Amino acid sequence: MPRQFLDYCAGQRDWLLDFIEALVAIESPSDDPTAVNRCGAELASRLQALGGEVTRLPPSTPGLPTVALAKVGDHLRASFGQGSRQILLLGHFDTVWPIGQLKSMPLKREDGRIYGPGIFDMKAGIGLATLATRAVLDAGGLGQCRVVMLWTSDEEIGSTTSRALIEAEAQQSDAVLVFEPSLPGGALKTSRKGVGQFELRARGVSAHAGLDPAKGVSAVRELARQIVAIDDLQDPGRGVTVTVGVIAGGTRANVVPAEAHAIIDARAVTRADAERVERAMKALVPQIAGAQLTVTGGFDRPPLERSQGVAKLFEAAKDVAKELGLTLQEGSAGGGSDGNFTAALGVPTLDGFGAVGDGAHALHEHVEIAALAPRAAVIAGLMARLAAGS
Repeated sequence: MPRQFLDYCAGQRDWLLDFIEALVAIESPSDDPTAVNRCGAELASRLQALGGEVTRLPPSTPGLPTVALAKVGDHLRASFGQGSRQILLLGHFDTVWPIGQLKSMPLKREDGRIYGPGIFDMKAGIGLATLATRAVLDAGGLGQCRVVMLWTSDEEIGSTTSRALIEAEAQQSDAVLVFEPSLPGGALKTSRKGVGQFELRARGVSAHAGLDPAKGVSAVRELARQIVAIDDLQDPGRGVTVTVGVIAGGTRANVVPAEAHAIIDARAVTRADAERVERAMKALVPQIAGAQLTVTGGFDRPPLERSQGVAKLFEAAKDVAKELGLTLQEGSAGGGSDGNFTAALGVPTLDGFGAVGDGAHALHEHVEIAALAPRAAVIAGLMARLAAGS
């Protein structure tokens, strides 16, 4: 069966390239809902043409102000097949690039590659998922299983309005395949770091720096001491990093600063380490008499750990690739994705099924054309196995 899928996907090369380029040609920055919805409309139309039951899902998050929801585009859910079991194909069509980026990063084919903003991260992945689904459907391989695609519009800005949708679909699924870009050489991602962000605010007492310095309490000084303490939370050998990325404070050079703050990025490979860092951040106490501290934030993306279910799913994908004469590797990623949410629920999740290429969020963003059809064939073969319950 995998060989049949390879022949099919190779024969659909031009269809796939047209699909990918059509999405890339419609710029879709996360913070421009009108633009995102234009891209979503094109994607929905193409999925409907293939027989998908497509639903547009407006952003909705309990407690999030309406004005914040208005800044996010609609998400898309597409269902194929009528089985009682479910496979979830997951990804996003928003990008980090602003409207007008195509002028300096034109969509083009050159030296066996396709270049364009958002093509690697991750519109080519949506094309691969769709072609693989077509291949399985045309081969009659879904049986008592349905394929649900969930393409979101806010992944690049934290998935605040899509997380509940993602988790709800994952809980109904036997497995989740995530179409974020591959690792170098096409390796899949069997683990991802959890990602957190904290804001630390220090408050002191203002005073004249020359006349009454003793009456002041420096928030900047307090923040500096806390930064040293925060640095001690790191354990790079275990994959734990805590990075103070932004600091600010004070008003004038001759005023003892009453306020200062820092924004901190935290990453961890395991849930246990993420919880340890979060507890330590929330337990920070002032080191200077009269100073006050406030810590907000936390780990909004739990780690995607290489669980037994993840490992089993990778072995199945590896076997399919082997039948096609391909070697499939695995690795880990320092950044998070929506797959972090599904894996944390205990649902077998395999990430990095997107295109082989390079340049996510970079000016040289591209995908390798020759790798597209074999990639789609591996995905189709794995989907057929999962649909068959093997």
